[in-house]
Amino acid sequence: MDTLANNFPALVAFARIVSAGSLSAAARELDVPVSVVSKRLSLLEASLGTRLLQRTTRRQTLTDEGRLFHARVLRILDEVEQAEALLAQRRDGVHGLLRITAPGEFGRRWLAPIAAAFQELHPQVTIQLELLDAVVDLLDSGHDLGVRYGALADSSLVARALAPNYRVLCASPAYLQRHGEPRTPAELAGHRCIVIGDQRRTDWKFDGDETAPVRVDAAFLTNDGGAAQQLTLAGSGIALKSIWDVGDDLAAGRLRRVLPNHAMAAAPLHAVYPHQRNLAPRVRVFVEYLKERLKAAWRW
Repeated sequence: MDTLANNFPALVAFARIVSAGSLSAAARELDVPVSVVSKRLSLLEASLGTRLLQRTTRRQTLTDEGRLFHARVLRILDEVEQAEALLAQRRDGVHGLLRITAPGEFGRRWLAPIAAAFQELHPQVTIQLELLDAVVDLLDSGHDLGVRYGALADSSLVARALAPNYRVLCASPAYLQRHGEPRTPAELAGHRCIVIGDQRRTDWKFDGDETAPVRVDAAFLTNDGGAAQQLTLAGSGIALKSIWDVGDDLAAGRLRRVLPNHAMAAAPLHAVYPHQRNLAPRVRVFVEYLKERLKAAWRW
């Protein structure tokens, strides 16, 4: 194999002889003398120890070994061509359609402005954002990239960690003024709680606590994280939300942390994409850009 690896022109010549139909035609396409093409073929057959072509004065045909080898050579040359195209794309800049899926609330608050800034840097990229909380099958949907909370369930995908994450209890100042502020997790059971999901009763368990999980009854139950946040801002109750969703509201004073010494670990943010050897430059560059922007924004 070392001989073949060091004799790439012979592989090119062999493939061109087969496609052109003769040594002379291959020589014209490669712009070299026929003797050069003939020598390359002879060296290739000698290194393999087998004849690849049966040649007469009128025609040439592939041997059985030649047909098998020819199929492999085409794959090798195609891989080389793809590698060259990939480097050319990287050299000439990123471009094309970038299809991204992400959770709705995170996508609106963080991903959309970051994508807008990215497009200013790379105006030849068209970005399509699909924001929904359901997990999309990237292989079936054709998306280039997904931004997700949590670990991968599908081992056929590649995940790149983007940023840490945790969930906090929060409420509006107006709610806390009317209903008081709980001093222990157990007191949450007596408060109006905003629950995301489809179960009215749920358990909130916080990191580091040795006590049993706190069972809360939902005063408001919703399947939408954005709606839960608006209810919290409106003073309707206490919610358990990702710091990425409520961090700005906490910093601005629109919301206040409840039981600030109690938090709940949450799976970090990941960029997820199908496992492909030739990852499009627009995907690779955007993931790096997204990670840097989220890293700079993390302040909690």
